[in-house]
Amino acid sequence: MKTFPDIDHRCRPWTLIAGFFSACLMSACAIGPEYKQPIVDVPADWRVSEETTADLVNTAWWTHFRDPVLDGVIYTALKENKDLTIAALRVREFEARAGIARSDRAPQVSYSTSASSVRLSENRPLRLPAGTDPTNEDYEIGVGLKWELDLWGRVRNSSDAARADLLATEEAQHAVMLELVSEVASAYIRLLCLDEKLSISKRSLNSREQTLKLFETRFSGGAIPELELAQARSAYEEAAGFVPVYERQIALQENALSSLLGRNPGPVIRSRQFWALSVPPVPKGIPSSILERRPDIRQAEQNLIAANARIGVAKASYFPTISLTGLFGYASTELTDLTRDTARFAAFGADTLGQIFSGGRRSGEVRRREAVMKQMIVAYMRSVQHAFREVDDALVARQKYAEQAEIGKRKVAALQDYVALARKRYEGGYTGYLEVLDAERALYGAQIEQTSVECQTHLALIGIYKAMGGGWPAADDFVAAQASRATIETLVAPGGVVRQ
Repeated sequence: MKTFPDIDHRCRPWTLIAGFFSACLMSACAIGPEYKQPIVDVPADWRVSEETTADLVNTAWWTHFRDPVLDGVIYTALKENKDLTIAALRVREFEARAGIARSDRAPQVSYSTSASSVRLSENRPLRLPAGTDPTNEDYEIGVGLKWELDLWGRVRNSSDAARADLLATEEAQHAVMLELVSEVASAYIRLLCLDEKLSISKRSLNSREQTLKLFETRFSGGAIPELELAQARSAYEEAAGFVPVYERQIALQENALSSLLGRNPGPVIRSRQFWALSVPPVPKGIPSSILERRPDIRQAEQNLIAANARIGVAKASYFPTISLTGLFGYASTELTDLTRDTARFAAFGADTLGQIFSGGRRSGEVRRREAVMKQMIVAYMRSVQHAFREVDDALVARQKYAEQAEIGKRKVAALQDYVALARKRYEGGYTGYLEVLDAERALYGAQIEQTSVECQTHLALIGIYKAMGGGWPAADDFVAAQASRATIETLVAPGGVVRQ
Protein backbone atom coordinates (compact mmCIF):
# COMPACT_ATOMS: atom_id res chain seq x y z
CA MET A 1 0.00 0.00 0.00
CA LYS A 2 1.38 3.34 -1.10
CA THR A 3 1.77 5.96 1.58
CA PHE A 4 1.94 9.73 1.31
CA PRO A 5 3.98 12.10 3.42
CA ASP A 6 2.18 13.99 6.11
CA ILE A 7 0.79 17.34 5.05
CA ASP A 8 1.15 20.28 7.39
CA HIS A 9 -2.44 21.21 8.17
CA ARG A 10 -1.40 24.83 8.66
CA CYS A 11 -0.77 25.07 4.88
CA ARG A 12 -4.18 23.68 3.96
CA PRO A 13 -6.01 27.11 3.97
CA TRP A 14 -3.45 28.55 1.57
CA THR A 15 -3.90 25.53 -0.70
CA LEU A 16 -7.65 25.99 -0.77
CA ILE A 17 -7.38 29.71 -1.40
CA ALA A 18 -4.84 29.27 -4.19
CA GLY A 19 -7.07 26.73 -5.87
CA PHE A 20 -10.12 28.95 -5.52
CA PHE A 21 -8.17 31.96 -6.86
CA SER A 22 -6.97 29.96 -9.89
CA ALA A 23 -10.48 28.77 -10.68
CA CYS A 24 -11.79 32.32 -10.47
CA LEU A 25 -9.14 33.63 -12.83
CA MET A 26 -9.89 30.84 -15.28
CA SER A 27 -13.54 31.87 -15.40
CA ALA A 28 -13.07 35.64 -15.15
CA CYS A 29 -14.80 37.81 -17.73
CA ALA A 30 -15.30 41.57 -18.06
CA ILE A 31 -18.83 42.93 -18.24
CA GLY A 32 -19.53 45.98 -20.38
CA PRO A 33 -19.41 47.22 -23.99
CA GLU A 34 -16.14 47.48 -25.85
CA TYR A 35 -15.28 51.06 -26.83
CA LYS A 36 -15.46 51.94 -30.52
CA GLN A 37 -14.60 55.37 -31.83
CA PRO A 38 -17.63 57.00 -33.49
CA ILE A 39 -17.51 57.36 -37.25
CA VAL A 40 -17.66 61.03 -38.25
CA ASP A 41 -18.48 62.64 -41.56
CA VAL A 42 -15.28 64.47 -42.52
CA PRO A 43 -15.55 67.10 -45.27
CA ALA A 44 -13.39 66.50 -48.30
CA ASP A 45 -11.97 70.03 -48.29
CA TRP A 46 -12.55 73.52 -46.99
CA ARG A 47 -14.78 76.13 -48.60
CA VAL A 48 -11.81 78.26 -49.65
CA SER A 49 -8.28 77.29 -50.62
CA GLU A 50 -5.15 79.33 -50.11
CA GLU A 51 -2.45 79.49 -52.77
CA THR A 52 0.38 79.87 -50.27
CA THR A 53 0.28 77.83 -47.09
CA ALA A 54 2.92 76.55 -44.69
CA ASP A 55 3.07 73.62 -42.29
CA LEU A 56 3.33 75.82 -39.21
CA VAL A 57 0.20 74.88 -37.31
CA ASN A 58 2.04 72.85 -34.65
CA THR A 59 4.74 75.45 -34.09
CA ALA A 60 4.95 78.57 -31.94
CA TRP A 61 3.20 80.43 -34.76
CA TRP A 62 2.99 83.74 -32.89
CA THR A 63 6.76 84.17 -33.25
CA HIS A 64 6.22 84.71 -36.99
CA PHE A 65 4.75 88.15 -36.24
CA ARG A 66 8.37 89.12 -35.51
CA ASP A 67 7.45 91.12 -32.43
CA PRO A 68 9.60 90.33 -29.35
CA VAL A 69 7.10 91.98 -27.00
CA LEU A 70 4.35 89.68 -28.28
CA ASP A 71 6.64 86.72 -27.54
CA GLY A 72 7.20 88.17 -24.08
CA VAL A 73 3.55 88.63 -23.19
CA ILE A 74 2.68 85.11 -24.37
CA TYR A 75 5.54 83.70 -22.31
CA THR A 76 4.29 85.63 -19.29
CA ALA A 77 0.70 84.47 -19.83
CA LEU A 78 1.74 80.83 -20.06
CA LYS A 79 3.59 81.22 -16.75
CA GLU A 80 1.23 83.45 -14.79
CA ASN A 81 -2.33 83.16 -16.13
CA LYS A 82 -4.70 82.12 -13.34
CA ASP A 83 -7.07 80.07 -15.52
CA LEU A 84 -4.16 78.03 -16.87
CA THR A 85 -2.84 77.54 -13.33
CA ILE A 86 -6.25 76.24 -12.22
CA ALA A 87 -6.34 73.88 -15.22
CA ALA A 88 -2.90 72.52 -14.30
CA LEU A 89 -3.99 71.96 -10.70
CA ARG A 90 -7.10 70.12 -11.90
CA VAL A 91 -4.81 67.76 -13.79
CA ARG A 92 -3.02 67.04 -10.52
CA GLU A 93 -6.35 66.40 -8.84
CA PHE A 94 -7.39 63.87 -11.48
CA GLU A 95 -3.96 62.24 -11.39
CA ALA A 96 -4.64 61.55 -7.72
CA ARG A 97 -8.15 60.29 -8.52
CA ALA A 98 -6.76 57.90 -11.13
CA GLY A 99 -4.24 56.64 -8.58
CA ILE A 100 -7.01 56.05 -6.05
CA ALA A 101 -9.06 54.07 -8.58
CA ARG A 102 -5.97 52.11 -9.63
CA SER A 103 -5.22 51.17 -6.02
CA ASP A 104 -8.35 48.99 -5.87
CA ARG A 105 -6.60 46.49 -8.13
CA ALA A 106 -4.01 45.74 -5.47
CA PRO A 107 -4.49 43.88 -2.18
CA GLN A 108 -5.45 46.15 0.70
CA VAL A 109 -3.24 45.43 3.69
CA SER A 110 -3.99 46.87 7.11
CA TYR A 111 -2.65 46.50 10.62
CA SER A 112 -4.12 46.76 14.08
CA THR A 113 -2.86 46.78 17.64
CA SER A 114 -4.76 46.73 20.90
CA ALA A 115 -4.01 46.63 24.60
CA SER A 116 -6.61 46.52 27.35
CA SER A 117 -6.84 45.99 31.06
CA VAL A 118 -10.18 45.17 32.72
CA ARG A 119 -10.73 44.79 36.47
CA LEU A 120 -13.85 42.84 37.43
CA SER A 121 -15.85 43.64 40.54
CA GLU A 122 -15.36 41.22 43.41
CA ASN A 123 -18.69 42.24 45.01
CA ARG A 124 -21.05 41.28 42.20
CA PRO A 125 -23.74 38.63 42.88
CA LEU A 126 -21.64 36.17 40.93
CA ARG A 127 -18.53 36.40 43.01
CA LEU A 128 -15.15 35.42 41.63
CA PRO A 129 -13.64 32.28 43.07
CA ALA A 130 -11.23 32.86 45.86
CA GLY A 131 -7.73 33.61 44.65
CA THR A 132 -8.87 34.68 41.21
CA ASP A 133 -7.14 37.81 39.93
CA PRO A 134 -9.94 40.33 39.17
CA THR A 135 -7.78 42.08 36.62
CA ASN A 136 -7.74 40.77 33.03
CA GLU A 137 -5.21 42.03 30.52
CA ASP A 138 -5.27 41.48 26.76
CA TYR A 139 -2.72 42.35 24.08
CA GLU A 140 -3.08 41.89 20.34
CA ILE A 141 -1.22 42.81 17.17
CA GLY A 142 -2.23 41.71 13.71
CA VAL A 143 -2.14 42.24 9.97
CA GLY A 144 -5.25 42.01 7.78
CA LEU A 145 -5.54 41.54 4.03
CA LYS A 146 -8.43 41.98 1.61
CA TRP A 147 -8.25 41.57 -2.14
CA GLU A 148 -11.26 41.87 -4.41
CA LEU A 149 -11.18 39.44 -7.31
CA ASP A 150 -12.14 41.57 -10.30
CA LEU A 151 -14.04 38.79 -12.05
CA TRP A 152 -16.58 41.04 -13.75
CA GLY A 153 -14.30 43.98 -14.58
CA ARG A 154 -15.79 46.42 -12.05
CA VAL A 155 -12.41 47.54 -10.72
CA ARG A 156 -10.80 47.55 -14.14
CA ASN A 157 -13.60 49.60 -15.69
CA SER A 158 -13.53 52.03 -12.77
CA SER A 159 -9.80 52.45 -13.25
CA ASP A 160 -10.21 52.90 -17.01
CA ALA A 161 -12.89 55.53 -16.43
CA ALA A 162 -10.67 57.40 -13.98
CA ARG A 163 -7.78 57.30 -16.45
CA ALA A 164 -10.03 58.65 -19.21
CA ASP A 165 -11.15 61.42 -16.85
CA LEU A 166 -7.50 62.28 -16.28
CA LEU A 167 -6.76 62.40 -20.01
CA ALA A 168 -9.86 64.53 -20.56
CA THR A 169 -8.63 66.94 -17.89
CA GLU A 170 -5.23 67.12 -19.58
CA GLU A 171 -6.94 67.91 -22.87
CA ALA A 172 -8.98 70.58 -21.07
CA GLN A 173 -5.69 72.10 -19.93
CA HIS A 174 -4.44 72.05 -23.53
CA ALA A 175 -7.68 73.74 -24.61
CA VAL A 176 -7.16 76.49 -22.02
CA MET A 177 -3.58 76.89 -23.24
CA LEU A 178 -4.72 77.15 -26.87
CA GLU A 179 -7.43 79.65 -25.95
CA LEU A 180 -5.00 81.68 -23.85
CA VAL A 181 -2.33 81.96 -26.55
CA SER A 182 -4.94 82.99 -29.12
CA GLU A 183 -6.57 85.51 -26.78
CA VAL A 184 -3.25 87.09 -25.78
CA ALA A 185 -2.11 87.39 -29.40
CA SER A 186 -5.50 88.82 -30.42
CA ALA A 187 -5.54 91.27 -27.50
CA TYR A 188 -2.05 92.49 -28.39
CA ILE A 189 -2.98 92.92 -32.07
CA ARG A 190 -6.10 94.88 -31.06
CA LEU A 191 -3.94 97.07 -28.85
CA LEU A 192 -1.61 97.92 -31.73
CA CYS A 193 -4.65 98.54 -33.92
CA LEU A 194 -6.05 101.02 -31.39
CA ASP A 195 -2.64 102.70 -31.22
CA GLU A 196 -2.77 103.21 -34.98
CA LYS A 197 -6.31 104.62 -34.82
CA LEU A 198 -5.22 107.02 -32.08
CA SER A 199 -2.24 108.04 -34.20
CA ILE A 200 -4.52 108.73 -37.20
CA SER A 201 -6.86 110.74 -34.97
CA LYS A 202 -3.99 112.82 -33.57
CA ARG A 203 -2.62 113.52 -37.05
CA SER A 204 -6.08 114.62 -38.15
CA LEU A 205 -6.42 116.80 -35.04
CA ASN A 206 -3.01 118.37 -35.60
CA SER A 207 -3.87 119.15 -39.24
CA ARG A 208 -7.17 120.77 -38.29
CA GLU A 209 -5.54 122.70 -35.47
CA GLN A 210 -3.10 124.27 -37.92
CA THR A 211 -5.98 125.06 -40.29
CA LEU A 212 -7.96 126.66 -37.45
CA LYS A 213 -5.02 128.89 -36.47
CA LEU A 214 -4.58 129.92 -40.09
CA PHE A 215 -8.29 130.72 -40.44
CA GLU A 216 -8.28 132.75 -37.22
CA THR A 217 -5.44 134.83 -38.65
CA ARG A 218 -7.25 135.27 -41.97
CA PHE A 219 -10.50 136.17 -40.24
CA SER A 220 -8.71 138.82 -38.17
CA GLY A 221 -7.43 140.30 -41.41
CA GLY A 222 -10.86 140.17 -43.03
CA ALA A 223 -9.76 137.64 -45.66
CA ILE A 224 -12.46 135.04 -44.92
CA PRO A 225 -16.02 135.24 -43.65
CA GLU A 226 -16.98 134.10 -40.14
CA LEU A 227 -18.81 131.11 -41.63
CA GLU A 228 -15.56 129.51 -42.78
CA LEU A 229 -13.96 130.18 -39.38
CA ALA A 230 -16.92 128.44 -37.71
CA GLN A 231 -16.52 125.50 -40.10
CA ALA A 232 -12.82 125.21 -39.25
CA ARG A 233 -13.55 125.42 -35.51
CA SER A 234 -16.27 122.74 -35.67
CA ALA A 235 -13.94 120.52 -37.72
CA TYR A 236 -11.24 120.89 -35.06
CA GLU A 237 -13.61 120.02 -32.20
CA GLU A 238 -14.92 117.06 -34.17
CA ALA A 239 -11.39 115.69 -34.56
CA ALA A 240 -10.57 116.41 -30.91
CA GLY A 241 -13.52 114.28 -29.81
CA PHE A 242 -12.05 111.11 -31.34
CA VAL A 243 -8.82 111.24 -29.29
CA PRO A 244 -10.26 110.48 -25.82
CA VAL A 245 -12.43 107.75 -27.32
CA TYR A 246 -9.40 105.79 -28.50
CA GLU A 247 -7.38 106.64 -25.38
CA ARG A 248 -10.18 105.10 -23.29
CA GLN A 249 -10.32 102.00 -25.49
CA ILE A 250 -6.53 101.61 -25.28
CA ALA A 251 -6.61 101.77 -21.47
CA LEU A 252 -9.37 99.14 -21.33
CA GLN A 253 -7.51 96.91 -23.78
CA GLU A 254 -4.30 97.20 -21.72
CA ASN A 255 -6.25 96.21 -18.61
CA ALA A 256 -7.77 93.22 -20.42
CA LEU A 257 -4.34 92.10 -21.60
CA SER A 258 -2.90 92.55 -18.10
CA SER A 259 -5.64 90.30 -16.76
CA LEU A 260 -4.68 87.59 -19.26
CA LEU A 261 -1.10 87.96 -18.04
CA GLY A 262 -2.22 87.32 -14.47
CA ARG A 263 -1.37 90.86 -13.37
CA ASN A 264 -3.07 93.90 -11.98
CA PRO A 265 -4.35 96.52 -14.47
CA GLY A 266 -1.61 98.63 -15.96
CA PRO A 267 0.10 99.84 -19.14
CA VAL A 268 1.70 97.45 -21.61
CA ILE A 269 4.73 98.59 -23.56
CA ARG A 270 4.73 98.02 -27.33
CA SER A 271 7.92 97.63 -29.32
CA ARG A 272 6.59 98.45 -32.78
CA GLN A 273 3.65 99.83 -34.69
CA PHE A 274 0.78 97.86 -36.16
CA TRP A 275 1.96 98.25 -39.76
CA ALA A 276 5.43 96.94 -38.87
CA LEU A 277 4.16 93.47 -37.93
CA SER A 278 5.13 90.57 -40.13
CA VAL A 279 2.21 88.41 -41.20
CA PRO A 280 2.53 84.64 -40.67
CA PRO A 281 1.50 82.49 -43.63
CA VAL A 282 -1.79 80.65 -43.62
CA PRO A 283 -1.22 77.23 -41.99
CA LYS A 284 -1.77 74.00 -43.83
CA GLY A 285 -4.52 71.77 -42.56
CA ILE A 286 -6.74 69.01 -43.80
CA PRO A 287 -10.07 68.17 -42.16
CA SER A 288 -9.02 64.77 -40.83
CA SER A 289 -6.02 66.24 -38.99
CA ILE A 290 -8.31 68.49 -36.96
CA LEU A 291 -9.62 65.42 -35.12
CA GLU A 292 -6.10 64.62 -33.94
CA ARG A 293 -5.09 68.19 -33.04
CA ARG A 294 -8.02 69.90 -31.42
CA PRO A 295 -7.89 69.41 -27.64
CA ASP A 296 -11.64 69.94 -27.25
CA ILE A 297 -12.31 67.03 -29.63
CA ARG A 298 -9.77 64.87 -27.81
CA GLN A 299 -11.37 65.83 -24.50
CA ALA A 300 -14.83 64.91 -25.81
CA GLU A 301 -13.54 61.49 -26.88
CA GLN A 302 -11.99 60.82 -23.47
CA ASN A 303 -15.30 61.75 -21.84
CA LEU A 304 -16.90 59.23 -24.18
CA ILE A 305 -14.39 56.53 -23.19
CA ALA A 306 -15.04 57.22 -19.50
CA ALA A 307 -18.81 57.00 -19.99
CA ASN A 308 -18.40 53.71 -21.85
CA ALA A 309 -16.30 52.23 -19.03
CA ARG A 310 -18.85 53.26 -16.41
CA ILE A 311 -21.50 51.21 -18.18
CA GLY A 312 -19.35 48.19 -17.35
CA VAL A 313 -19.16 49.31 -13.73
CA ALA A 314 -22.95 49.56 -13.57
CA LYS A 315 -23.48 46.14 -15.19
CA ALA A 316 -21.00 44.52 -12.81
CA SER A 317 -23.34 45.36 -9.93
CA TYR A 318 -25.57 42.47 -11.09
CA PHE A 319 -22.85 40.04 -10.03
CA PRO A 320 -21.46 39.32 -6.55
CA THR A 321 -18.30 40.89 -5.22
CA ILE A 322 -15.80 38.19 -4.28
CA SER A 323 -12.85 39.04 -2.05
CA LEU A 324 -10.04 37.09 -0.47
CA THR A 325 -9.53 37.90 3.19
CA GLY A 326 -6.78 37.08 5.59
CA LEU A 327 -5.83 37.88 9.16
CA PHE A 328 -2.60 37.03 10.95
CA GLY A 329 -1.26 38.15 14.29
CA TYR A 330 -0.45 37.49 17.90
CA ALA A 331 -2.69 37.73 20.96
CA SER A 332 -1.93 37.12 24.61
CA THR A 333 -3.07 38.02 28.10
CA GLU A 334 0.55 38.66 29.04
CA LEU A 335 2.66 41.21 27.22
CA THR A 336 5.77 39.05 27.66
CA ASP A 337 4.06 36.14 25.88
CA LEU A 338 2.85 38.20 22.90
CA THR A 339 5.60 37.12 20.53
CA ARG A 340 5.55 33.42 21.45
CA ASP A 341 4.58 30.93 18.79
CA THR A 342 1.68 29.78 20.93
CA ALA A 343 0.17 33.30 20.80
CA ARG A 344 -0.14 33.22 17.04
CA PHE A 345 -3.55 33.27 15.37
CA ALA A 346 -4.60 33.29 11.71
CA ALA A 347 -7.77 33.32 9.66
CA PHE A 348 -8.17 32.98 5.90
CA GLY A 349 -11.22 32.90 3.70
CA ALA A 350 -13.22 34.27 0.81
CA ASP A 351 -16.17 36.66 1.08
CA THR A 352 -19.02 36.90 -1.37
CA LEU A 353 -21.38 39.84 -1.32
CA GLY A 354 -24.27 40.23 -3.71
CA GLN A 355 -27.66 41.85 -3.91
CA ILE A 356 -30.81 39.81 -4.41
CA PHE A 357 -33.38 42.59 -4.81
CA SER A 358 -32.77 46.32 -5.32
CA GLY A 359 -36.16 47.58 -6.44
CA GLY A 360 -34.89 48.45 -9.92
CA ARG A 361 -31.85 50.44 -8.70
CA ARG A 362 -29.29 48.42 -10.66
CA SER A 363 -31.23 48.41 -13.91
CA GLY A 364 -31.88 52.13 -13.49
CA GLU A 365 -28.18 52.77 -13.00
CA VAL A 366 -27.35 50.84 -16.17
CA ARG A 367 -29.93 52.82 -18.15
CA ARG A 368 -28.57 56.05 -16.72
CA ARG A 369 -25.01 55.20 -17.71
CA GLU A 370 -26.15 54.18 -21.20
CA ALA A 371 -28.00 57.50 -21.55
CA VAL A 372 -24.86 59.38 -20.46
CA MET A 373 -22.89 57.39 -23.04
CA LYS A 374 -25.28 58.47 -25.79
CA GLN A 375 -25.00 62.07 -24.62
CA MET A 376 -21.21 61.84 -24.87
CA ILE A 377 -21.48 60.47 -28.41
CA VAL A 378 -23.63 63.43 -29.44
CA ALA A 379 -21.27 65.82 -27.63
CA TYR A 380 -18.31 64.32 -29.50
CA MET A 381 -20.06 64.70 -32.86
CA ARG A 382 -21.02 68.25 -31.96
CA SER A 383 -17.40 69.08 -31.07
CA VAL A 384 -16.23 67.74 -34.42
CA GLN A 385 -18.82 69.71 -36.39
CA HIS A 386 -18.09 72.85 -34.36
CA ALA A 387 -14.37 72.47 -35.11
CA PHE A 388 -14.97 72.09 -38.85
CA ARG A 389 -17.21 75.15 -38.80
CA GLU A 390 -14.63 77.26 -36.92
CA VAL A 391 -11.88 76.37 -39.40
CA ASP A 392 -14.08 77.11 -42.40
CA ASP A 393 -15.32 80.38 -40.87
CA ALA A 394 -11.78 81.52 -40.13
CA LEU A 395 -10.54 80.65 -43.62
CA VAL A 396 -13.43 82.50 -45.26
CA ALA A 397 -13.00 85.49 -42.93
CA ARG A 398 -9.27 85.73 -43.61
CA GLN A 399 -9.72 85.58 -47.39
CA LYS A 400 -12.57 88.10 -47.51
CA TYR A 401 -10.90 90.51 -45.10
CA ALA A 402 -7.74 90.34 -47.24
CA GLU A 403 -9.81 91.18 -50.33
CA GLN A 404 -11.52 94.00 -48.45
CA ALA A 405 -8.14 95.32 -47.31
CA GLU A 406 -6.91 95.54 -50.91
CA ILE A 407 -10.03 97.50 -51.86
CA GLY A 408 -9.52 99.73 -48.82
CA LYS A 409 -5.97 100.58 -49.86
CA ARG A 410 -7.20 101.79 -53.23
CA LYS A 411 -10.00 103.74 -51.53
CA VAL A 412 -7.56 105.50 -49.18
CA ALA A 413 -5.27 106.40 -52.09
CA ALA A 414 -8.22 107.82 -54.05
CA LEU A 415 -9.39 109.90 -51.07
CA GLN A 416 -5.89 111.25 -50.53
CA ASP A 417 -5.98 112.52 -54.10
CA TYR A 418 -9.46 113.90 -53.46
CA VAL A 419 -8.25 115.86 -50.41
CA ALA A 420 -5.28 117.28 -52.33
CA LEU A 421 -7.51 118.38 -55.24
CA ALA A 422 -10.13 119.87 -52.89
CA ARG A 423 -7.46 121.96 -51.17
CA LYS A 424 -6.18 123.22 -54.51
CA ARG A 425 -9.70 124.15 -55.60
CA TYR A 426 -10.31 125.94 -52.30
CA GLU A 427 -7.02 127.83 -52.45
CA GLY A 428 -7.79 128.79 -56.05
CA GLY A 429 -11.15 130.18 -55.01
CA TYR A 430 -13.19 127.68 -57.03
CA THR A 431 -15.04 126.15 -54.05
CA GLY A 432 -15.76 126.69 -50.39
CA TYR A 433 -14.00 125.15 -47.40
CA LEU A 434 -16.90 122.77 -46.86
CA GLU A 435 -15.71 120.63 -49.78
CA VAL A 436 -12.29 120.31 -48.14
CA LEU A 437 -13.93 119.26 -44.87
CA ASP A 438 -16.01 116.61 -46.63
CA ALA A 439 -12.90 115.21 -48.32
CA GLU A 440 -10.93 115.14 -45.04
CA ARG A 441 -13.79 113.48 -43.17
CA ALA A 442 -14.04 110.80 -45.87
CA LEU A 443 -10.28 110.21 -45.78
CA TYR A 444 -10.23 109.96 -41.98
CA GLY A 445 -13.09 107.48 -41.99
CA ALA A 446 -11.44 105.39 -44.71
CA GLN A 447 -8.13 105.29 -42.81
CA ILE A 448 -9.87 104.17 -39.62
CA GLU A 449 -11.86 101.57 -41.53
CA GLN A 450 -8.75 100.31 -43.31
CA THR A 451 -6.96 99.89 -40.00
CA SER A 452 -9.92 97.90 -38.66
CA VAL A 453 -10.00 95.64 -41.72
CA GLU A 454 -6.25 94.99 -41.55
CA CYS A 455 -6.67 94.19 -37.85
CA GLN A 456 -9.50 91.77 -38.62
CA THR A 457 -7.28 90.10 -41.23
CA HIS A 458 -4.64 89.46 -38.57
CA LEU A 459 -7.27 88.24 -36.10
CA ALA A 460 -8.78 85.89 -38.67
CA LEU A 461 -5.33 84.42 -39.25
CA ILE A 462 -4.96 83.84 -35.51
CA GLY A 463 -8.42 82.27 -35.63
CA ILE A 464 -7.23 79.79 -38.27
CA TYR A 465 -4.35 78.63 -36.07
CA LYS A 466 -6.68 78.37 -33.09
CA ALA A 467 -9.39 76.52 -35.02
CA MET A 468 -6.87 74.03 -36.37
CA GLY A 469 -5.67 73.32 -32.84
CA GLY A 470 -2.24 74.77 -33.46
CA GLY A 471 0.22 76.11 -30.95
CA TRP A 472 -0.51 74.23 -27.74
CA PRO A 473 1.94 71.36 -28.43
CA ALA A 474 4.68 73.97 -28.90
CA ALA A 475 3.68 76.13 -25.92
CA ASP A 476 5.57 74.05 -23.35
CA ASP A 477 8.66 73.95 -25.58
CA PHE A 478 8.37 77.71 -26.08
CA VAL A 479 8.26 78.35 -22.34
CA ALA A 480 11.21 76.03 -21.74
CA ALA A 481 13.24 77.68 -24.51
CA GLN A 482 12.52 81.17 -23.20
CA ALA A 483 13.25 80.28 -19.59
CA SER A 484 16.51 78.47 -20.43
CA ARG A 485 18.10 81.51 -22.00
CA ALA A 486 20.60 83.49 -19.98
CA THR A 487 18.53 86.61 -20.64
CA ILE A 488 15.01 86.61 -22.00
CA GLU A 489 14.96 88.82 -25.09
CA THR A 490 11.90 90.78 -24.05
CA LEU A 491 9.56 90.29 -21.12
CA VAL A 492 6.87 92.71 -20.14
CA ALA A 493 7.22 93.41 -16.44
CA PRO A 494 4.55 94.75 -14.08
CA GLY A 495 3.88 98.44 -14.59
CA GLY A 496 4.65 98.28 -18.30
CA VAL A 497 8.44 98.11 -17.93
CA VAL A 498 10.27 96.18 -20.62
CA ARG A 499 13.11 93.99 -19.35
CA GLN A 500 15.90 93.25 -21.76
